[in-house]
Amino acid sequence: MSSIPPGGRPPGDPANGGRPSGTRTDRSATPEDRGAPPEAGPATAAAAAGTAGAGTAGAAGADKPAPVGLWNVANILTVARILLVPVFVVCLAQGGTGWRLAALAAFGGASLTDFFDGELARRRGLVTDFGKIADPIADKALTGAALITLSVIGELPVWVTALILVRELGITALRFAVIRRGVIAASQGGKLKTLLQIIAICLYVLPPSFGLPVLIREVVMGAALVVTLVTGADYVVRAVRLFQKPARLGSGYRRIVACSKAWPVRPPVNWRRRCSAG
Repeated sequence: MSSIPPGGRPPGDPANGGRPSGTRTDRSATPEDRGAPPEAGPATAAAAAGTAGAGTAGAAGADKPAPVGLWNVANILTVARILLVPVFVVCLAQGGTGWRLAALAAFGGASLTDFFDGELARRRGLVTDFGKIADPIADKALTGAALITLSVIGELPVWVTALILVRELGITALRFAVIRRGVIAASQGGKLKTLLQIIAICLYVLPPSFGLPVLIREVVMGAALVVTLVTGADYVVRAVRLFQKPARLGSGYRRIVACSKAWPVRPPVNWRRRCSAG
């Protein structure tokens, strides 16, 4: 007997799609049967996520700027300013027009490096820990050496040198004392003070043969002294305000302290771990 289905068409009839009875159609076929890629499983998804994360981390590492080297142009200028200090002192102590002009050139060149090294460090991103420490040391060394030498050779009263040096060293120590509570930024008065000090010292170093009236250099030095003391008092006031503020603490420590104070009666024994986890 022939096995013809109830519908009356044989299994291989073209009207039946040319398929034997019992085979799966395209609708019921799996993606593998139709040639489609299989769905990604958990392991495949995890591997893809890991690859994407590695690519992102690599891109972030590539965008990260390279660390600034110690011997950059800003630090070299700062070191040059320090090396010019003994040259200036020797030239000024020798006396005579030629030596005075050499001392003036050394002091002027060192003062210019003070301006350029700061500008270069800020614009080119050359700020280093060495520069933060060496730059103020170079400034105080240059100014202090000039004032002390002028007092030693008898051209500047000792009390003027003493007042300026006490102010400069005291404010420097005060800045380090309040560094945990904040930074005392340089004010416009501080910049004016530095400019007046440089001009006054240059007028004192200028050879007497140039005929500059003594009154002019004394007036400029007096103005520099007044601005130096006034700005010093301003720094002290700002430092006192910083001392009245709590020291800067990490966000994690502040969260732990705030969490410990939130317990109604008494915090549990493991309150530090519980607050850190929350």
